[in-house]
Amino acid sequence: MKTTLIKSSLIGILAVAGLLAANAFAATTTGQFQVQATVNANCNVYTNNLTFATPYDGSSATPNDSTTTVGVRCTKSTTYTIRADAGVTSGATLATRLMSNGTDNMSYNLYTDAGYTTIWGDTTGGTAEFSGTGTGMGNLINHTVYGRIPISQNLSPGTYTETTITVTVTY
Repeated sequence: MKTTLIKSSLIGILAVAGLLAANAFAATTTGQFQVQATVNANCNVYTNNLTFATPYDGSSATPNDSTTTVGVRCTKSTTYTIRADAGVTSGATLATRLMSNGTDNMSYNLYTDAGYTTIWGDTTGGTAEFSGTGTGMGNLINHTVYGRIPISQNLSPGTYTETTITVTVTY
């Protein structure tokens, strides 16, 4: 029994010594690497139709006003501008946009301010654009568009429509 205990102890000591010797001869080396990602400037535009809820009354002394919003989501710190065209109704300009009902046209315009003094357009002819800076793609920034139908228009009854105002975001 004594010999078995001595053998077991000797085997244990040799095993530990072997491990220590193996670790004494082990070598290590290290390296580094870089992690990199690129974020490109990006914007998305969200539009809502503009509907004049109150029917137009040609005998009223008060213009017919309404609002809508154009929203933008842009990457953080990305500057942008929002421009609008005159629409597709024949004869429409930025100075006088038109809605049509058959052969009749109703004048109206879009503005960047609640005072209806600055026409929203492409910066030509005294028109203005909206501008801003993105706060991240998860944050929608809304810009209010003010619509106005001026007084004293001779119009036939019916629904007047501008089918397409194109909104362009440049960033």
